[in-house]
Amino acid sequence: MTDVRDLHKKWLKEPAYRAAYDELGPEFELARAMIEARARAGLTQEQLASRMSTTHSVVARLEGGRVRPSTRTLKRFAKATGTRLRIIFEPDFSAVGAEQ
Repeated sequence: MTDVRDLHKKWLKEPAYRAAYDELGPEFELARAMIEARARAGLTQEQLASRMSTTHSVVARLEGGRVRPSTRTLKRFAKATGTRLRIIFEPDFSAVGAEQ
């Protein structure tokens, strides 16, 4: 059986796949961070949904990276998982000079 990670490494060599993956990178990172925060809090998706006063399907969509949550939603998520929301801007050195 082929491992998904092996396929991912193979597909990253294809320009179209790589471009699509790079474009979605921030969404994947956010989804991964949300899953990790919920796991650290020892919560199921159902328990998290209850703490956020929302539904299990909303939490599943958030963790699936299929939606772009508002800052308000992220704050509710952080409170429900006992974490602190931090949003930062980092230099993008690959973009330096691209706009000039």
